[in-house]
Amino acid sequence: MASFEAFAVGQSRSRSMLITEQRIAAFAEVSGDANPIHLDASFAAKTMFQERIAHGMLLASFISAVLGNELPGLGTIYLSQTLRFTRPAHIGDTITAKVTITSLRPDKRLVELETECTNQNGEIVLSGVALTKYPA
Repeated sequence: MASFEAFAVGQSRSRSMLITEQRIAAFAEVSGDANPIHLDASFAAKTMFQERIAHGMLLASFISAVLGNELPGLGTIYLSQTLRFTRPAHIGDTITAKVTITSLRPDKRLVELETECTNQNGEIVLSGVALTKYPA
């Protein structure tokens, strides 16, 4: 585990994940979100997206994985997150979640990070700001 003093504004980490049928089904099961836009192709075909889309919160969970495992890293406590969904993600898309430190508050061990998920074409599908607390 890194020391808090090792963090610097501008540091970033990322992780990529493939959106699969299995990930969507597993997320629906774990979250209880059975919205047919995610699970039913014939229903989704009649929507503005014209095909099934991944759960927005599935994408947000990719950010959580980066925060908890990469930066700030193990033991990090997720305090808050803003989210702005800008385009859908589909089965077969590769989503890259990236976090970048924007401010540090050493007295409280707080790390604020810009968060973003992009697809394989570099298009932003989700953006926001996370506030985390790094363990003592």
